[in-house]
Amino acid sequence: MNPRHFISLLDLSGAEFRTLIQRAIELKNNRDPDFQPLKGQVLAMIFEKSSTRTRISFETGMAQFGGSAIFLSPRDTQLGRGEPIKDSAKVISSMVDGIMLRTHDHATVTEFAEHSSVPVINGLTDLLHPCQLLADMQTYFEHRGDIKDKTVTWIGDGNNMCHSYINAAVLLDFKLNIASPDNYLPDSEIVKSGGERIQIFNNALDAAKDSDLVVTDVWASMGQEEEQKQREIAFKDYQVNQSIMDNAHADALFMHCLPAHRGEEVTAEVIDGSQSVIYSAAENRLHAQKALLELLMGA
Repeated sequence: MNPRHFISLLDLSGAEFRTLIQRAIELKNNRDPDFQPLKGQVLAMIFEKSSTRTRISFETGMAQFGGSAIFLSPRDTQLGRGEPIKDSAKVISSMVDGIMLRTHDHATVTEFAEHSSVPVINGLTDLLHPCQLLADMQTYFEHRGDIKDKTVTWIGDGNNMCHSYINAAVLLDFKLNIASPDNYLPDSEIVKSGGERIQIFNNALDAAKDSDLVVTDVWASMGQEEEQKQREIAFKDYQVNQSIMDNAHADALFMHCLPAHRGEEVTAEVIDGSQSVIYSAAENRLHAQKALLELLMGA
């Protein structure tokens, strides 16, 4: 029997996504140290990109479920010395019960999953960041209820987070407004897959109008540091500030996957204000991923 992988949100159905969210909320509110569905199991965590929240949440989640996690960087494995992905996948998956990969090239994760005999989880690639969306959506459900038919506004780079928000809009049936500079728009095929739910704006204030949730990310992601100055110029009109939030609904929430640069993509007034739920979403990485681990690796 082939293992079930989580490479994209689209590996779930809409119903499964909602069930995962509800399960994450249950696990958060009922922390039973005797509940150990992954007792004796091992998760290999392969990091080609640095991480705070991803590493801590997966490692803690496995420990709380009675299992353990192994941290592997490129310095620790033959992957970093050019071993074929196929060989690494076959060998590593023969010794562990699950694998989480956080890497640059999305093809690395898809090829790894193709040759793995255990579930593979996408902890982030340059194309998608599905685990963060599990946490973001859990956070919205906790604070405001179901997101169906609501309006979400993404402001900034059309990056991996933006792409995963498009996938979430498809699964959970919400409207997504995207405001990005012309040269930084999300992938056109992914936008197309979102159909009429997705609308592209070139003005952030217009995109935020009557929104229920406003989301942004850094202007220069990992690996784009050399573009920082260029991006500061391109994104200067795409900062989430109080005017943006005032154009959204009065009870709109603000989210950011962190780390954040106050004074760049978001003002301190917004990210540290009453509408911000950034720390709830960060904590929910633990609970949402525990629900995911239980789904993929539990009996």
